[in-house]
Amino acid sequence: MAKGLFDCTGKVTLVTGGNSGIGLGFARGVAKLGGDIAIWARNEEKNAAARKELEDAGAGRVIAYQVDVSSEQAIVDGYAQLLADFGRIDCVFANSGRASRSRSVLTLDANEWHDLLAVNLHGAFFTLREGAKAMVARAEAGEPGGSLVYCGSLSMFHGIAGINNYAASKGGMGAVVRGMAAELGKYEIRANTIAPGYIKTGIGTDQEMSDEMKARIAQVDAHFSAKTPIHRPGTPEDFEGIGAYLASDASRYHSGDTIVIDGGSLIYPPYAF
Repeated sequence: MAKGLFDCTGKVTLVTGGNSGIGLGFARGVAKLGGDIAIWARNEEKNAAARKELEDAGAGRVIAYQVDVSSEQAIVDGYAQLLADFGRIDCVFANSGRASRSRSVLTLDANEWHDLLAVNLHGAFFTLREGAKAMVARAEAGEPGGSLVYCGSLSMFHGIAGINNYAASKGGMGAVVRGMAAELGKYEIRANTIAPGYIKTGIGTDQEMSDEMKARIAQVDAHFSAKTPIHRPGTPEDFEGIGAYLASDASRYHSGDTIVIDGGSLIYPPYAF
């Protein structure tokens, strides 16, 4: 019996890129409500630190794996190990990704185009696809349900010069998630996208950063804060609540949505004073 509206006890959540930033914030929200968590990320040291943090936060069980989500086979193998260890999967947060190295559509070459899509688009798709397979198998055995989540961005809505491959990956996966929601609803599996705004993921607190870089980061923070109705940057902690909600049964009828976590910046026009 659930202990509360957002109780995650007995549920297993996979978070790719879950050892830092938004992914760790999402995982921490699940951990605080007693859920079990699997992390897929490549840095062993950061994985160990994240595992301890999540255990201290209240997670039932945490295992961190080194999985390269740019490889379909690595994802398939990763799920085989996860299911062997946990026995089930209830929520998948496809969060792994990287920023575009491009600054102009005129110089965006094939290598950069495909390299980013290998992680942000293809890796996310295969991660959610394999999670859906496990959830459907469980539904067909008599236990329907499950939550598929993708980490998008405001580039799904805005035209942003230069980063066309990044925007293509986010917009493309947004369409994929809506298609998954339509197809998998009969199994009571829901699929949603989170679209973060400007989020501080820890780089600004690096004590080894030069004074010049700290000043530049402060300028960026001030710029975005001024353009956001809630006048501050977002933090990973701002994703704990949505993590607990989407992993829990509280979101069992919420599907096909793009949930914007941005302090209101999407609705704030550039000509506002």
